[in-house]
Amino acid sequence: MLLLFVLKVFVFPGPDVTSDVSVIYQGWYGTLRTGTFPQHDVTWQYPPAAALAILSPGLLPLLDYATAFFVLVCVTDLAVLALLTYAGRRPGRSLRGAWVWGVGVPLLGPTVYARYDVMVTAVAVAALLAGARHPKAMGALAAFGALLKVWPAMILLAARRRAAWVSALLTGIAVAGGFALLMPGGFAFLTSQRDRGTEVESLGALVFHVARHFGWRGEVRLNYGSIEFLGPYVSEVSTAALFLTGAAFGWLVLWRLLARRFEEHTLADAAFVAVLMFTTTSRVISPQYMVWLVGLAAVCLYFPASRMRAPVVLVLLACFVTVLEFPLYFGNVVASDGLGLTLLFLRNGLLVAATLLAARTLWRATVPRTLPAPAPTRPARTDETPVTS
Repeated sequence: MLLLFVLKVFVFPGPDVTSDVSVIYQGWYGTLRTGTFPQHDVTWQYPPAAALAILSPGLLPLLDYATAFFVLVCVTDLAVLALLTYAGRRPGRSLRGAWVWGVGVPLLGPTVYARYDVMVTAVAVAALLAGARHPKAMGALAAFGALLKVWPAMILLAARRRAAWVSALLTGIAVAGGFALLMPGGFAFLTSQRDRGTEVESLGALVFHVARHFGWRGEVRLNYGSIEFLGPYVSEVSTAALFLTGAAFGWLVLWRLLARRFEEHTLADAAFVAVLMFTTTSRVISPQYMVWLVGLAAVCLYFPASRMRAPVVLVLLACFVTVLEFPLYFGNVVASDGLGLTLLFLRNGLLVAATLLAARTLWRATVPRTLPAPAPTRPARTDETPVTS
């Protein structure tokens, strides 16, 4: 059904979500085929391996670029579902993960097929399923995923096997080095988002959505490839978002230092919490970011012992609200009217609740409580005169 929507056999309400592929991606495709990155295009904000996703429609030369891209994303979606289903039938595993994926992806609407995030999520899911049984494969896949879109690096947060880290390091050096030698400009993305504003769907944007009703003099404008707020105090709110992201990183480091109880599902649970934190506190919460959370949530529930069921339900509810705020009622969101504000407060509120609940659950499951020191016992007196009869 999603494929039919992006191919416009059926028309999904709201703005056209496929223009990123037919215009932006296809434009990048022409540049990347020449052996260089689109360095002077401010909308190119991705690590070097993202070029492989943009170039992938070339594998289907009989189709036009956009159609080939949509077909490949659909095949990738099917591959993730098949992988979760196959793995979920093993003893001691669960098919709940496959159900989470099968429900969560359609809830996001056609936007999810009009971006390359399903491809990135597929790599992350494969890495987590490799897990403790194949640490070298997990490390290699996590590093490759990070060079596709950074966030899969968080898969390694709870990795304890040295082989996983060595494999990730070697893979990262090999892939990044190859791009650096063969295609100039692969790391321009590191500074491309420096001057971004606050995207209208983000948590920080709620400040300006409300402030517009009290005379805030700013504007909503297409900037760096997304609709952002620009104007007074935007830089301060963006800085606050970066501070929250830094605080989240600090919490994760503290958790990693104090965690002592690691179970087979801890790797997936920790990755889910980390990506939740960084997504919720980001200056940008694009609809396609939700597919990252759906993929990680699916792997969490693939393990029957995972305690992340409640946060996963909240994420699925947030997916449903996401398709309402984009693309269905995005005009209301941009206008900051009552419906737009309600949808944003609900979606972002669900994400905040899921983040706090998941972090609390992870901490309680892995960090032992400090027990009070036992009271000292009273020593026996030795200066008393023994009683004799």
